[in-house]
Amino acid sequence: MTLFSRINTSKLSNWWWTVDKLTLSLVLLIIFIGAFLVFSASPAVARTNNFADYHFIKKQIVFIVGALIILFSTSMMRLTNIRRLSIICYIVFFGLMFLTLFFGYSTKGASRWIRICGFTLQPSEFIKPTFVVVSAWLLDGSKKFEDFPGGLLSAALFLLTVTMLLLQPDIGMTIVITAVWGFQLFLAGLPMILVVGFGVIALLGGIGAYFTFDHFHDRVHQFLFSKGELSYQVQKSMEAFENGNLLGRGPGEGTVKLHLPDAHTDFIFAVAGEEFGVWLCLLLIILFAVIVVRALFLSLKDKNLFIVYAVAGLAALFGLQGIINMASTLHIIPTKGMTLPFISYGGSSIFSSALSMGMLLALTRRNSTAEDKDV
Repeated sequence: MTLFSRINTSKLSNWWWTVDKLTLSLVLLIIFIGAFLVFSASPAVARTNNFADYHFIKKQIVFIVGALIILFSTSMMRLTNIRRLSIICYIVFFGLMFLTLFFGYSTKGASRWIRICGFTLQPSEFIKPTFVVVSAWLLDGSKKFEDFPGGLLSAALFLLTVTMLLLQPDIGMTIVITAVWGFQLFLAGLPMILVVGFGVIALLGGIGAYFTFDHFHDRVHQFLFSKGELSYQVQKSMEAFENGNLLGRGPGEGTVKLHLPDAHTDFIFAVAGEEFGVWLCLLLIILFAVIVVRALFLSLKDKNLFIVYAVAGLAALFGLQGIINMASTLHIIPTKGMTLPFISYGGSSIFSSALSMGMLLALTRRNSTAEDKDV
């Protein structure tokens, strides 16, 4: 056990004694629950798509192994390396997003995916956490150096990002990026008049999207004016929660997943509700909430503004994506093709979530020897 001794000065020992173990444990628990739910939901979907029963499960295990490598390796990085990683990844995945406009393939009215060496990748998933960290660095720079136009550069980065998202189009992710960036601006001390102005512009943008993008218009219109007539997927999702009731029907006993095309991805929360009942749904909500609140608490204790902006943004991103997925599954908001972090099936989703949480863990490490926390 000398490897993790306090007197051991190795990088691994230093990481162990400085990383926030509560956040790490909760993330690992969510990953475990997600693996179990994919194991339960995916065989029915695999049969529907003429795959072997364990096709999706085997792939998800590979994704989980890769995600754990990303999570742990990223959480051991220094702050300067986190900044560099975010900038490099943002440039790379922004370039891939641009390529999806020409070489991507369309699903459900949007071109968000691209094939690389036989693998399917959604570059916009990785834009989210990297944008948050790069924006935090720019906003921090505007506080440190009077002549550095960090706020303007952050605004330019935001406009560039949402423009590319709207070209795909991906309205849901645009809303998430906008909300998180607005939260960072609020933390950076944006005057209240500008906060109100930003909110008005965001509202007008949403109204404009409603009249511009047919796919977004149809989902919002159906949600607001359907007069109780639910779409097929939402109807099946609500049936799942009704069947599950308080304690659930039991692992593997759910039947709605047999008829729900996205049971292993966007609607996996419904599978949790049917097979395990309200208690597991509440547990997932609590786990997400604790991670977000814990991260915000740790960030606000830090004197480094870059850490405050970045951690708060990453926490808000994680929580908001979870809220949107759960709320759309419960028909509280219009349906949105957004995965539940670490729970839904998919490589791009779990890899980007691992990158996001890995950076958050690196930024919240209790390192009084300051690797570079005071820089």
